[in-house]
Amino acid sequence: MVGERTLTEEYNVQMKTETETANVLVVDDERDIADLYSMWLGEAYETSVAYDGSEALEYASESTDVVFLDRQMPGLSGDEVLDRVDERGLDCRVVMVTAVDPDFDIVDMPFDDYLTKPVTREDLVETVDEMLHRETYDERLQEYFSAASKKATLETEKNSAELDESDAYAEISGRVERLAEQTDQTAGAVDDFESMFRELPGGS
Repeated sequence: MVGERTLTEEYNVQMKTETETANVLVVDDERDIADLYSMWLGEAYETSVAYDGSEALEYASESTDVVFLDRQMPGLSGDEVLDRVDERGLDCRVVMVTAVDPDFDIVDMPFDDYLTKPVTREDLVETVDEMLHRETYDERLQEYFSAASKKATLETEKNSAELDESDAYAEISGRVERLAEQTDQTAGAVDDFESMFRELPGGS
């Protein structure tokens, strides 16, 4: 059974997001790119860098909030790192950042978002903010956004004929539809919570 936070718990998570600096891990075997991403993100967040999959698993911890993970790396690939992070049950959002065009295999991969290189500083910062915002949602809503991101990514990369012929696309479309129905009530609670938060002193 998927757990759901109460409004009080949602408020506490929102306060954490607003008042604490996020911990971001950048993983890319191309050092120039990894260092550039780290420089961009380091202006706003606590940022660390790993240049291969083994280092990524060493640095990823319970304090990690967001991981930007290159998919194609020698040794441990990004896909393998993603699986191991998932197996360890780390409560962090994982964003694939890669030059590999997404295929239908992404449907079953446990990531939260997918960015195709090249990416800009604004892309990275906006993605961190979005991932932190998702932390204020319960697990079912997070699952919905992850599934919706995969569906949208495939719709961007594949033509209509490819989508129509794909069982994987049909599966992710059905998953998004089911989760949308399940999250209607929770989404309403989140809207109420966000309205409440905006009315508090210091709320935006």
